Amino acid sequence: MKINCDIHGGNIEKEARNLGLSTTQIIDASASIVPFKLPTKLNNYLIKSINNGSIKSYPDRSYFEVKNSISKWHNIDPSMILPGNGASELFTWAARDASLNGISSLPSPGFGDYQRALKCWNAPYIYSPLPLSWTKKNPQPFPIEPKTNVLWITNPHNPTGQLWSRSSIEKLLTNYKLIICDEAFISLTPGGEDQSIIDLTKSYKNLVVIRSLTKFLGIAGLRIGYAVANADRLLEWKDIRDPWPVNTLAINATNLIMRDYKMHKKRLHKIHRWVEEEGRWLDKNLSNFSTIKPLPSTTNFQLIKSNSSILNIIENLKKRGILLRDCRSFINLGENWIRISLQKRKQNIQIINTLKDYIR
Repeated sequence: MKINCDIHGGNIEKEARNLGLSTTQIIDASASIVPFKLPTKLNNYLIKSINNGSIKSYPDRSYFEVKNSISKWHNIDPSMILPGNGASELFTWAARDASLNGISSLPSPGFGDYQRALKCWNAPYIYSPLPLSWTKKNPQPFPIEPKTNVLWITNPHNPTGQLWSRSSIEKLLTNYKLIICDEAFISLTPGGEDQSIIDLTKSYKNLVVIRSLTKFLGIAGLRIGYAVANADRLLEWKDIRDPWPVNTLAINATNLIMRDYKMHKKRLHKIHRWVEEEGRWLDKNLSNFSTIKPLPSTTNFQLIKSNSSILNIIENLKKRGILLRDCRSFINLGENWIRISLQKRKQNIQIINTLKDYIR
């Protein structure tokens, strides 16, 4: 089955042009990014970075300062950290290593960018089906153990929102030549950091953990992520990648948020409170519809199954300026599935009220 990996949430400018609307008139619940502005201190710092001419020079290719900033937050040696142009760039290099280790397993449904990255290297892969029903238990054990050489794991999982237990993933590390764990949403998830396996990279050379600051800070346009892995592996990536994949503003933003403990913690608390409150509210209100079923989620998006095709509803909401995630790009899902990303309460109410016009 061929999946169009170009289908992705967050195409707000394109959709605005097609609809004849401004981007401010659209509720984008297709992309899972926090709806909050940057912390004032960080916003002012980035403006200052532009005004003082810091973007005039090339970025430091060693990423000395930003690696140290990240290392202190995670208590990991700086040599085990590599900043990237968002998580997607780092998936490409992780896929290179996957191609050298045999067949990859992609738990499905799952994030399509892993497939894109593996295709860059003609790397073999298979899809390994995940159960499409689950309880509200949190965290849950990772439910499958494919018989391949490489395993890609997303924690919490996209698009299901399930948080996998650290212990269940750790047990898998001796069974694979390489495990690549995408923790892009883990910092947004209440209790998520307790299940992170970043520190296990100190003990397992066959583990790569990839993080993103895009969603945490709400800066998808700035592109910043980082990989944590064995130092020798990351040196190989550094030698073959582009000379300057991470720009100065992204470096500066990362430096400040990782160094300013108080600001970082405040941001985390704000996001976790929002996920808990809005997640409960959205789940409760979606459950009132008779023909759709919201599935339990731990993070800032919710997967929903409909009794019948929901494509017309997606299109009707789009015409009214509300973007939901069409799930046909996820293996093992189809036109009966949608994903809604949490917004602020006002926007969540608007989404529910608009859905009432089309769903019983």
